[in-house]
Amino acid sequence: MRSSVRRKTGVAGLAALLLATGAAGCGTETSPSMTPAAAVAKAAKNTEGITSFRYRMTGRVPEAGRIKAEASMRTKPTVAMSMKMTALDQGADGSAEIRLVDKAMYIGGGAAAAKEMDGKSWLKFDMSGLGDKGLGEGAPGAGQADQNPATQSTFLTGAKDVKKVGTETVEGTETTRYSGVVTLEDLKAALKDKDKGKDKATRERREKSIKQYDMLGVDELTMDMWVDGDDHTKQFRLRGDADKGKLDMTITFLEYNKPVSVTAPPAKDTMDLAEMMKEMQSS
Repeated sequence: MRSSVRRKTGVAGLAALLLATGAAGCGTETSPSMTPAAAVAKAAKNTEGITSFRYRMTGRVPEAGRIKAEASMRTKPTVAMSMKMTALDQGADGSAEIRLVDKAMYIGGGAAAAKEMDGKSWLKFDMSGLGDKGLGEGAPGAGQADQNPATQSTFLTGAKDVKKVGTETVEGTETTRYSGVVTLEDLKAALKDKDKGKDKATRERREKSIKQYDMLGVDELTMDMWVDGDDHTKQFRLRGDADKGKLDMTITFLEYNKPVSVTAPPAKDTMDLAEMMKEMQSS
């Protein structure tokens, strides 16, 4: 194989970019007798029964700038995810695909990556050895893959000023929009208080999601949440000031609890990231 390690920085940069980033009902409006806080809490409670979903993500993240992505994620019986992401401000190298399956992360950069990796268009990171650290540490792209949007949609329950904004149509679905401000300290406190009765998996997902924002240096989140007539979150938006820029992400749920199947890329098209890093260090 010809040596091209010194030209692989573009793919490594793509991996860093991914690290930075992380049921459509059509019924009637939520009961007018329900307070905004109660309506938000009911939608949050309903996320506990969600085991798979497809969603769209748009907005701006620190350093990477504007991004858009579409993904499918499964949480049971095993975690799996497939996402296609584009960093709109990164030019030709701004598109990538990420897959999480069988405790391995795969980051694909298409033809651009193949030019840098001897014809191989995928990077593989084996995460089976991370143990209790989970997927949120130690692997490029793991930050986004280990974030569960359904879990993040429940953050508004931690706000003390939840208010109803009005009704809006999202993706053809009539929704009620709620808004509020939540601090990370409030979210952390909820883990020790309100979340005590939740199952271990739910608590762990919330802890990992909160940790991602903590790592970005976000202290406070302004959140909007769109709830459909079946008391499910149809869309939510999170805004905050991070250490390295503005965070402004909108996630729209397209499907809930539909089958999600993710397959690993062909071995012949895959380069192991750990081996690549060893080669770079020894060159």
